[in-house]
Amino acid sequence: MKTSTALVTGANKGIGRHIAEQLAAAGCTVYVGSRDADRGRRAVEEIGPAARLLVLDVTDAASVAAAADRLTELDILVNNAGILLDVAMPQDTDPDVFRRTYETNVFGVVAVTNALLPALRRSPHGRIVNISSGTGSLGDSTGPDAKHATTGRGAAYRSSKAALNALTVFYAQALAADGVKVNALAPGLRRTELNERAATADGDPAEAAAAAVRLALLDDDGPTGTYVDWNGATVPW
Repeated sequence: MKTSTALVTGANKGIGRHIAEQLAAAGCTVYVGSRDADRGRRAVEEIGPAARLLVLDVTDAASVAAAADRLTELDILVNNAGILLDVAMPQDTDPDVFRRTYETNVFGVVAVTNALLPALRRSPHGRIVNISSGTGSLGDSTGPDAKHATTGRGAAYRSSKAALNALTVFYAQALAADGVKVNALAPGLRRTELNERAATADGDPAEAAAAAVRLALLDDDGPTGTYVDWNGATVPW
């Protein structure tokens, strides 16, 4: 796996940036997916010679198609690009917030994954890692011992991650015969630009990135269709 080619979406900052850096350190050629060419270019320069810039907007069909045309060989896809627009209650959230959130967090994942499946299927060690969220766990959001608040705040983001978890299961089942492993990671609250709370968080994004890299570099006898946290512990769907 150390000669693998990887694409990390949303890799110009945050957890994605650390994932790209760590994959490069592991010996991979890494395409840094970034909507912003300038920020992506700076990330590539900082990561080093193993990094390549790929200007990619996961919500734009032409951009996704161009990425697929360029990446005819690919072993690892990390669907990291994601947005959080509002933490309001569902009844106080404009439907457009749901649409825009799903456009990136769900439909963007489907578009990029489907476009790159031919290359991933050709790989002898195809791997897909979906960066989810523990707040997308329905199991951890319900019951008397729920880890996450059950008030319904942030419903657009949290439900989009629940949908992403479902997609992880479906892709894992559909691609099992091709040897492509598909897993989801709940990275935990990390110091990123996701929202104001994350901006002041204590969590190290590099720690979460290391967990994503472990899933990206799974051995052929590794699991598929799992949902785990940064320590590798199973998270309930």
